Amino acid sequence: MTGIGILLSPPLAFFVFLAAALGLYALGRGMAPKLTKTGGKLAAYACGENIPAAKVQFGYRLFFFIALFFTMMHVAVLVIATVPSGKIVFFALFYLAMIALAVSSLITRS
Repeated sequence: MTGIGILLSPPLAFFVFLAAALGLYALGRGMAPKLTKTGGKLAAYACGENIPAAKVQFGYRLFFFIALFFTMMHVAVLVIATVPSGKIVFFALFYLAMIALAVSSLITRS
């Protein structure tokens, strides 16, 4: 590699941009005001009222149902969109009926 070829190499570009990012980080850190420890600085606050801190644990259960629903719908659309013409179309209609049953069972879960 010669001249400009070395300047365009990915490892060198990575280190150049890494140095630029670290320089910007150091510049911003130098310009930022110093932290002063004040009572209540990390306390929860909502519209002028102090709220008691409570531990909340989020779950992904609903997310997985929604992800499964969208996966089923996208696969169904892909399969139906690629069905060749002819007598096999009846199998596509059967497939759509089964997807409808699966989606309805997913939606009406208890």
